[in-house]
This record gives sequence, C-alpha cells and structure tokens, in this order.
Amino acid sequence: MKTYIKDYPRPQMVRPQWECLNGEWLFAFDDQNIGEQKGWNHGLSSDLKIVVPFTYETQLSGINAQEPHEVVWYQRSIYSKEQKPRQRQLLHFEGSDYITKVWVNGQLIGKHQGGYARFSFDITHALQEGENILVVKVEDTYDVRQPRGKQRWKKYNYGCWYVQTTGIWKTVWLESVSSEHIKKTKITPDLEKKEIELEVEFIKGEEPLRIETRIEFDGVLVNTSSAQVFDNYITLHLNVLSLEVSEWGIKTWSPNEPNLYDLNIRLIQGDKIIDEVDSYFGMREIRIEHSEVLLNGQPLYQRLLLDQGYWEKSHLTPPSEEALIEDIDKTLELGYNGVRKHQKTEDERFLYWCDVKGLLVWSEFPAAYHFTDYAVECMTGEWMEIVTQNYNHPSIITWTPFNESWGIADIKTNTTQQKFTEAIYYLTKTLDPYRPVIVNDGWEHTISDIITLHDYEESGEVFYNRYNEYKQEILENRTYHSRHKSAFANGYGYKGQPVLISEYGGIAFDNDEKGWGYGNKVATEKDFIQRFEEITEAIKKTPYICGFCYTQLSDVQQEINGLMDIKRNFKVDPQRISEINKRQTGYWRMDNY
Repeated sequence: MKTYIKDYPRPQMVRPQWECLNGEWLFAFDDQNIGEQKGWNHGLSSDLKIVVPFTYETQLSGINAQEPHEVVWYQRSIYSKEQKPRQRQLLHFEGSDYITKVWVNGQLIGKHQGGYARFSFDITHALQEGENILVVKVEDTYDVRQPRGKQRWKKYNYGCWYVQTTGIWKTVWLESVSSEHIKKTKITPDLEKKEIELEVEFIKGEEPLRIETRIEFDGVLVNTSSAQVFDNYITLHLNVLSLEVSEWGIKTWSPNEPNLYDLNIRLIQGDKIIDEVDSYFGMREIRIEHSEVLLNGQPLYQRLLLDQGYWEKSHLTPPSEEALIEDIDKTLELGYNGVRKHQKTEDERFLYWCDVKGLLVWSEFPAAYHFTDYAVECMTGEWMEIVTQNYNHPSIITWTPFNESWGIADIKTNTTQQKFTEAIYYLTKTLDPYRPVIVNDGWEHTISDIITLHDYEESGEVFYNRYNEYKQEILENRTYHSRHKSAFANGYGYKGQPVLISEYGGIAFDNDEKGWGYGNKVATEKDFIQRFEEITEAIKKTPYICGFCYTQLSDVQQEINGLMDIKRNFKVDPQRISEINKRQTGYWRMDNY
C-alpha cells in the first residue's frame, strides 16, 4: 500500500515525520522499588544496557536473565531541534507490560496500565533544545488478576505457560505533529451501499478547519471529498463506486483477493495543510446467517492455525518485520486461510501484512487467571483499547475476549462471572457491531456468536463418531465434548449458531522427552501425517462444523507440538499438510476462500 514504510509501527495511520527509539538503552533492576526515592527518574547511574524492544528475559535483549524482577528502569537520550510554533512531539509505546511511568528531563509525563495496547504521551512541554533524558519505569508482577496470557506466574515454566515478559516489548517511537491534528480514524465498509463510513477525531483549536479525503485503488482515483470541521470529530460517508476499478463497482477483500484501497486524509487551515495521514481499507463484510459464517455474502469455511507468536530468542517480541512476514507466508503455504492469534495482541505490522496477503485473523485477549473486581477493571479497559486500536484491519474477522474459562473459572455455575462475559460481549458489540464475538472460546459459552469447541482426540474415527452421533447431546449440554467440559454454561443453550472446532491436534513429533504435545507423541513423519489427516478429515466430514483451528504453528519453549520447530523449520512436508487442509470433503465447499 502507499502507506507502507518498512518498520513503521502504526501502518493504519502513517505520517512520515517519525523516529524509531528502538536500540540500546541504559537499564536497571529495582527489586526494592527504591528508584523514585533515589531520583532515578532524573537519570540512571547504571552500566547495564538493554536492546529495546526486547525484554531482559530474552537473548536479543543482551541480558537473557529469566528470574523475576518486578521493577525495571530504562533510559536513553532523545534530541530535539528548536520547537516550531504549534508543533507537538508525541511519544508512542506499542506495548509495555504492565504499569509504565515516563519522565523527560525529570518531569513526569504520564502513566499507563496495561501490557498489550498502544499508548501515547505529548512530551512537548518537557523538551529542551538539544539533548533530553527519557526515563521509563515499568512495574510487572506475577499477579494473576492482571491480563498475562501465556506468561507464567511461577518461577519456572509449566504446562502451557512460558517465561514472563517484563517491561517494554514493542516499538517505542517519536512522532512530530501539528498542535491541531488528526488523533484517530475509524473506517467501516458498507458493501451494500458501496461506501465507507469514515469517523475522524481531532485535536482542534478555535480556528476553522477543513478536512479533505482522497481514495484510490491501484492508482485509480475513486473519490475525493471536502468538508468543514466544526467539532473535534466528524463522520463522513464516502462512495467507493467506480466502474474504472471494477465492472461491479467495487473490489472486495477476501483471502483469495485481498484488495485494498488507499486513503489519504488532510486537515487544512486556510490554504495550508497542517496535518496529513495515509491509511487504507478493505471492502469486506463478515456476518452470521443461520448456522453459517459469511464473508462478503459467501459461506466461509475457516481453516485456521493457532499462532502464539513466540520466537526462540525474543519470546513475545517479533525479532523483525521479516519474521512476521515469514510466519504469514508459511501459514499460507500450509494451506490455512487464517490464524487464531492466541493469548496475545500482536505487533500491528503483523495485521498489516495479513491485510495485504489475505490472512484471516481472530483477535484474542490475553487472560487473567483470578476473578476479582480488579481483574474485571483491568480486562475491560484494555480490551476496549485493543478493539478500538485494531478496528480498521479487514483481516480481523472475530473478537475473542475469553478462552477456556481462564480468569472466569466458575463461569459454568457462577452468575456473576456469566454476567461479566455478557457485559464484555455487549461492550465489544457497541464498539464493533459487525464482527462476531466469541464468549468463551472452547467450552462453557454464554452468548457467543460462534460456538467453538476444543477437542484433542487422537482418533479420527472417535472424533467423527462423537460429533456426528452425539451432536444434540453435545449442543444441549447432555454430554461432554472434551476434557469433561460442556459446551455451555448453566442457563445458556444452543441457538443455531455456527459451530467450529477451534483447537484440535497438537501432535508432538521430532522432539525429545522433555517437551510435550497433546496425546501420544508420534515417531515418524508418516505417523504424523496419518493422524493429522484422520482427525482433520473427521472434522471436515461433519456437516454442521464450519471450520477448524489446528494447534499449532510452531513449537513454543516446552510445548513442542508445532508444525514447525521454534526456529521455523517445517517438521513435515508443508505441501502434504496443505493438500489435506484444502481437500474437498463432505458437505462443505472448501474452495470459496
């Protein structure tokens, strides 16, 4: 897209005036939490260094120490030229886990709580010409009430929980903007009307402003518009109908044809452009009709791959943009049309490349593990930030705020926990009424738009018989589908939603005795293919199941059940896996997407 700048961290809203702050920073542990008392916010006296955005637990950080440290500090210099009138400097953190405080030249700038969403500060008032000292303090604990996803809360790894992630783990960057500027955009496609609804939020003064937009497709002009700005927000309905682009008037986005439109937005005062951002969008519609998921009005059979987004030397942080692209390309090579991004909000560059390459994404929230008022507060606020932040990406087709009753362990019978999931469902629908929402993925659903079931059965025959002979019993909570779990929480029931097996497989192969997978390990590639084929075919032959999600893309630390090892080497022939995934089987037409 025209928006693309390599390594630019916010590809849905691009300005060329930016500076990446990744690289070597001073670093210090503060196990006694005495740094503020000793004045570390004015500058660190540490010789220890770290490579941001990698956390101290990782090899690429240069430290590679995995014991817990609940308070860490960072420092680096930033340089500022003489500030132009009405110019602002914004400091962005793509992700810092968990409570982050920022100082510039000893002056407190702000504080943010949450590990996965982007946050920003205006630091203009604290800058001086020349060198400035940026200091960051991050507090992170083993508190199971805070959203932590797959991060362990004990000293050592266990089960499917891995080394913790402490502190800055995504890009830190500076951006220069006008004092009056575009703050946020929200782009909603409408296929029926062949238009987009564009909501733009501003930082605005008293003087009159005008907004101008320009839409192009592959260099062909589609639409221009101009409107006066009277408030700090505006909503525009922009027609994208163009017979020059398509005989049907528009180009839709799908995995087969990930068509994207370029969008330019200008903020004008008098005859001067005071702010300009580049963005893009896809014309696509995702909806539920009866027991089917429809993409652009066509049944969508979802062939998903569970993707936890961990790397050997950098853990949750992608080692490079190229590493993100490699994962997407290899997922497509394996014959999948989407990923369930599991217990993580991924780097937004990943979503950009999914948009460009046509990979569907389920966006899932990292779980807490103990239900309290504090846990409710933490989850609700950050989940709303994430939905808002990533709304514009056409590749995201499903929101998944809860998984396997993690953090809501008593949801089957506890009405308070049940009502909490309902609240999150309706809050999500308020921000985004168009995408399906799953509550709660795997079992014990309350009001999910899609009923998702997890089942690591090894035998294809048993799998097929279970879901074909006992469909009603499973969907009516009269028998368990997996691990002694029922499909619905008490008081809730099946209402005709689509049904999808959102975790299965997890076959461990080509590994030593230290790691684990689901069920018995296989000894040869032939054994792997046979088991993979049998259970995948069992799902595809079940008429009412409209898709699957295989566990998983790659090995993650002690969990060694990936189709690739943690170095991203295929364990089995990817073409063989692709052929099985794409094979036409049973009732469902597998060739739509």
